[in-house]
Amino acid sequence: MPEQHLFEYAVIRVVPRVEREEFLNVGVILYCAKLKFLRCIITVDCERLQAFCKQLDVDDLQQNLHAFEQICLGSPQSGAIGKLDAASRFRWLTATRSTVVQASKVHPGFCADALVTLQKLHAQLVL
Repeated sequence: MPEQHLFEYAVIRVVPRVEREEFLNVGVILYCAKLKFLRCIITVDCERLQAFCKQLDVDDLQQNLHAFEQICLGSPQSGAIGKLDAASRFRWLTATRSTVVQASKVHPGFCADALVTLQKLHAQLVL
């Protein structure tokens, strides 16, 4: 049986009007320290999003979500946050905030393959 590793994940949500507390799940971020893994998968259903909130600027949203991906990867385009270690980047991305792009509470689990687990969570929680 493959070795199981502790991981943490959060659902990435779009909250168009923060005061209404309504959201649409658009992605999942997963961090596994043992496997040195920090990635997210994001899928935006623009038609569903526009039905949910017609005033939302989808282009701005896509840029913000792309920044999420870049921070996970630690890319140079992600600025100072991208230079932090993976654990710090995960904590920064999942910190409570009152913005259009938010993360759910962090949940733990065990996995043998972090990418497969991320893909399964994405299919269950977003698609």
